[in-house]
Amino acid sequence: MGAVIILIQIILVSIFVLSISMKLLRTKSMVHHWNEYRYPMWFMNVIILLELVGVIGLIIGFWIPEYLKFSGVLYTVLMLGALHAHFIRAKHKPIMAVNAIVMLILSIVIIIF
Repeated sequence: MGAVIILIQIILVSIFVLSISMKLLRTKSMVHHWNEYRYPMWFMNVIILLELVGVIGLIIGFWIPEYLKFSGVLYTVLMLGALHAHFIRAKHKPIMAVNAIVMLILSIVIIIF
């Protein structure tokens, strides 16, 4: 299972570094979606910080596995919030939330194993 967890760590780090970058750069698509979620723009900075904390935990987790559980729980909460934003706040179609669903599943796997 060790190799699978390492692969999941790499995937999560990659996806969340991309997500952080898009939010920091205020890409057109990210701002558009954020407006659809009806969250204030300052809240994007809070999410950036939380995603960054999770990435740091995942990276430390390569050497100190206990940090993986923390990051897994943090990302589970964030992805449940993302699903709420997609389905409840923005009324998106399910295809728009596929990434959040996949990240949620990977985060739960990190917690369990």
